[in-house]
Amino acid sequence: MSSKTSAEIIKDGLWHNNPALVQVLGLCPLLAVTSTVVNAIGLGLATLLVLMGSNLSVSLIRNFVGESVRLPAFVMIIASFVTCAELLMQAFTYELYQILGIFIPLIVTNCAILGRADAFASKNPPLPAVLDGAMMGLGFLAVLVTLGGMRELIGQGTLFADMHLLLGPVAADWTLRPFEHYPDMLFMVLPPGAFVGLGLLIALKNGIDNHLKEQRKAQEPVQAPAGSKRVRVTGTIS
Repeated sequence: MSSKTSAEIIKDGLWHNNPALVQVLGLCPLLAVTSTVVNAIGLGLATLLVLMGSNLSVSLIRNFVGESVRLPAFVMIIASFVTCAELLMQAFTYELYQILGIFIPLIVTNCAILGRADAFASKNPPLPAVLDGAMMGLGFLAVLVTLGGMRELIGQGTLFADMHLLLGPVAADWTLRPFEHYPDMLFMVLPPGAFVGLGLLIALKNGIDNHLKEQRKAQEPVQAPAGSKRVRVTGTIS
């Protein structure tokens, strides 16, 4: 049985052990395609699908695969689900698939997915494994969307541009333009802007964690140090 409760798995995936902000894994697609929100959502959903499917499959075969073929079997499972995600995107969101390009097949090499398969799914029953995959995927998706929104807003002055590539004609008018006559900031659209944005998100998370830690310390009851007792000695000390 899983040594973690469902609440702990959820907190780990979304915050305490977030694959992007804490484990710092999967940075290649994270930094490469988060220039807009729609790109971030597309890659994040594909990664979420692969994480959940691979965790479930690895958990189901965990008692039947030997140590010598364990990692190759995991890679084959992950590659199968990546192929499914790639085919689905080609069928339903082909233009977005073309924009994301090589970064969809490269999900196979995402260390966060193989790491969860090896560290958690291979040691736990199916339900906790699926929950772990879902929470890690959602945590990764949240960072992707946050970084994509930050870069799109600062770099282009828009939000939710080209959402029709993912959701169809219904999302054609979803583009928000908070600023009029916004001068595009090319720096945030390019890879250096992605590094700066991710660094700011990691710093923000660490700051929140430190603030919460200090609050918990302040709420703890203060224990007075045990004072030394004065002992009266009678007689002669030689």
